[in-house]
Amino acid sequence: MRASTFAGLATFAVVAKHQSLTKAARELHLTTGALSQQIKQLEHRLDITLFHRHSRGLTLTDSGKQLFDVVDLSIGQIKQVLAELKAPQTSTEIRLKLTPSFAFKWLVPKLHDFNRQYPELKVQTFADGALVDHRCDDVDLVIDYCQFDTDTNGGELLLEEHLVPVMSPAYYNSFNWQSESIWQEITLLHDAMPWQGAQKDQEWLSWFDSMKLELAQLPQGHYFNRTDMAMAAAEAGLGVALARQALLGSEVEQNRLVTPYPAIKAEAGYFLYRQHNTPAVECFCQWLSQTITQQRNR
Repeated sequence: MRASTFAGLATFAVVAKHQSLTKAARELHLTTGALSQQIKQLEHRLDITLFHRHSRGLTLTDSGKQLFDVVDLSIGQIKQVLAELKAPQTSTEIRLKLTPSFAFKWLVPKLHDFNRQYPELKVQTFADGALVDHRCDDVDLVIDYCQFDTDTNGGELLLEEHLVPVMSPAYYNSFNWQSESIWQEITLLHDAMPWQGAQKDQEWLSWFDSMKLELAQLPQGHYFNRTDMAMAAAEAGLGVALARQALLGSEVEQNRLVTPYPAIKAEAGYFLYRQHNTPAVECFCQWLSQTITQQRNR
């Protein structure tokens, strides 16, 4: 295979990932015209139509989908091997990327236990965005919150999540929760960005549907881009948040929050993506698994 074809396949993978010439051109630092020409040249060399072109942009053909699956996997494997070749196997550092909510509410309170077991290992945590891209390869591990019906290939389910309404005791005592009209009186607190592409009120809509509660419209509410912020607002008495059960610590036991309704399955969970493998990374993964098992068995 000619070198130009290999280069074209790498370019094709970026366009296929975005299914947008504009976004792909921005990532590759090319003009859309030059990028479009490269894709046409690749299709000509391969004698395969890779994209359907229409007014809304690009979509992969069936042949394009088959090729992308193979090319994307191969590029990912090449990146991993190169990173492992460059990374010293004696490294004592674990670079971890995850959402701030999971970092602050779940991981950080437990890190003292990891440090006690492995005092020579250091965890470098990156939690700088409400959402993370589990395909990024600039860290060793990624923990991402994903829906079960989305692409989680390569991910290991760490923890299935459940959603439960929470509020402050004072807020709970301010309403008659036996009234059928209660949900038109209260204020909902939303995590407006639980995952990429989610509707801003998607989790509350799922909860109402699960509880067989039919409302003409959702109650008034406030929106946050992180679930821990919604939970903090509930504790402050602003309204009712739909908390992730795994992120609830001692708030209920200490009566800072009350949970008068049952939890429902979120149909989502926390997935672990291993981008690089070193002995230090393997130790951290084993500790994660043990910690979650102990939490589940309590």
